[in-house]
Amino acid sequence: MALARIPRYSAAGMSLIGFEKLPEGVSYENVPLLAEDRGESKGVLYSKGGEKTVVCLMHPRADMTRHYAIPYLLEAGYAAFGQEGRWPSNDIACIHEMLLSDIAAGIKFLKEQRGFQHVVFIGNSGGGSLYTFYQAQAETQPPGRLTTTPAGDAYDLNRFTLPPGDGMIIIAAHLGEGKFLQKALDPSVADENDPLSCDPSLDMYNSANGFQTPPTSSKYSQEFVELYRAAQTARVARIDAIARRHIEEQRYYQELLRQPEFDALSAERQAFISRRALVGRYMEIHRTEANLTYADQSLSPSSRDYGSLWSPRPDLFNYLEHGFGKYQTPRAWLSNWSGLSSRASVLDNMPKVTVPTLVINYTGDHAIYPEESEAIYQRSPVADKQFAQVDADHFGYPLPSQPNQGGRAASLKIITQWLRERFPTR
Repeated sequence: MALARIPRYSAAGMSLIGFEKLPEGVSYENVPLLAEDRGESKGVLYSKGGEKTVVCLMHPRADMTRHYAIPYLLEAGYAAFGQEGRWPSNDIACIHEMLLSDIAAGIKFLKEQRGFQHVVFIGNSGGGSLYTFYQAQAETQPPGRLTTTPAGDAYDLNRFTLPPGDGMIIIAAHLGEGKFLQKALDPSVADENDPLSCDPSLDMYNSANGFQTPPTSSKYSQEFVELYRAAQTARVARIDAIARRHIEEQRYYQELLRQPEFDALSAERQAFISRRALVGRYMEIHRTEANLTYADQSLSPSSRDYGSLWSPRPDLFNYLEHGFGKYQTPRAWLSNWSGLSSRASVLDNMPKVTVPTLVINYTGDHAIYPEESEAIYQRSPVADKQFAQVDADHFGYPLPSQPNQGGRAASLKIITQWLRERFPTR
């Protein structure tokens, strides 16, 4: 059990959001941002002065103000802007559609107040689906943009100024938080209120279905794979239905507040309806560490070793309170982690992204696999697009089997060369 409690990347400094030092001559500015919908976010602008192009980094929940790419970008002559959205380090109530207003606020600041001529996005991990969602909406002219969230709440993106980016770089990015979780969601959960409930016929960690005790790789039959994936989709649909039921129940009481007869009700009844119209619900999403690829390395073959992003024992980690999408409001579930309802789907949005695009796959990634990066590249409609493979894990560290090659330095060499061929420095 001890192995399951220690994430692969628990060591100090092993993350997306850390660098040791900045290059000489760099200054940085803490930037508070106010979106058009009055939402607050913030960022850090790094520059040496006089740059014409700024490279932006953002993620739905992670703080990207100290992303490992920033020193490399500065050395190459580009300014860097790491942004933190309005739900920093916590996506329990995060709505992807609202994050687009935060991105727009950052771009307006960079172009209008700091005078940058070009803005390029780096979408790393969950940032890939966030930025492609933004760019797709920014390139859609009003009134064709989205007007609601997946929960059906009014949020009209046609009302806002969404300046498009000028370039798109996608590094180690999945197809969307919902698409990612759909393949990691344990379909053997028989009761959403019971984290231990299990249908053994759908349990990937059951030896009867092909599971082998780690570190021996498991082997699942094609029949089981197809059954399992279908059951995962069905579970997403069940959770979606629960989320929508919670929302509909709250709306019922909100509607009662607006009825003319509300004022004639007793004080006790008025208080109950008022409170029920406001009270929020939270959903526990049990067992989200169950992608077949974690145990069967013959599925989505790559340079990764056994296990998941979090643990070499996903069979145990699956039962911990930690993990992706574990606690969500109904609205956040539908907007972020539902593979059926979230609009932050890279393959859906990529055809609308018409700027130069670079896609980089990390060959030893435990979370994103080569065919997913290749699919993103193929969905890009532009002639100016490039695809590259780098030997690294999800966080950009060299692979244990190849410690002296690949990694962040190789990835950033590709990125800075791509930038120089398209965007001016000074």
